[in-house]
Amino acid sequence: MSSPRAVLSDGGSAPSGRPLPPPEVVLFDRDGTLVVDVPYNGDPALVQPVRGAREALDRLRARGVRIGMVTNQSGIARGMITRDQADAVNARVLELLGPFDDVQVCPHGPGDGCACRKPAPGMVLAAADRLGVAPARVAVVGDIGADVGAARAAGARGVLVPTPVTLAAEVDAADEVADDIGAAVALLLGGDDPGASAQARPSLDRR
Repeated sequence: MSSPRAVLSDGGSAPSGRPLPPPEVVLFDRDGTLVVDVPYNGDPALVQPVRGAREALDRLRARGVRIGMVTNQSGIARGMITRDQADAVNARVLELLGPFDDVQVCPHGPGDGCACRKPAPGMVLAAADRLGVAPARVAVVGDIGADVGAARAAGARGVLVPTPVTLAAEVDAADEVADDIGAAVALLLGGDDPGASAQARPSLDRR
């Protein structure tokens, strides 16, 4: 496993050379982060966890860190899948990777103007409220700029785990980047001290 590299933002940085404290809650994007991305998937049989997902989640659980999932599902608004199908897919994710302490789903499309669709902070804030923690004690792990953008907008910590769909600009804009989900968890738990340089840059909105 490669070591994660980090660029810490002003909002979540620790003094140089000192790791950030572990979060109380880690929220994961679903498609491309926890499970292999199948666009607009409505079939639970197609759910396949990414390599190392179960081990990474179990490491958080062993440290007493609570876990949630925050997922944009615009296929519902587009009429490509139903809410029941989306819920069935989420149930399969929980069966394979659970338990989760909270699950947040945005069923809206990009033009609906909702407060929950990432990079808006609504789902992150809702999860923090439901779990009784300040957003600053929450981390969000995802594979595109919208995921870390939602974290930033909520005042939470964001870690980008790039995949083939991640844009180079999204990687450049991310505050913290890890090679895979296991490396992201190691970074959040303080397993590495990659150093920091303060920058604050906007993220992009996709999916």
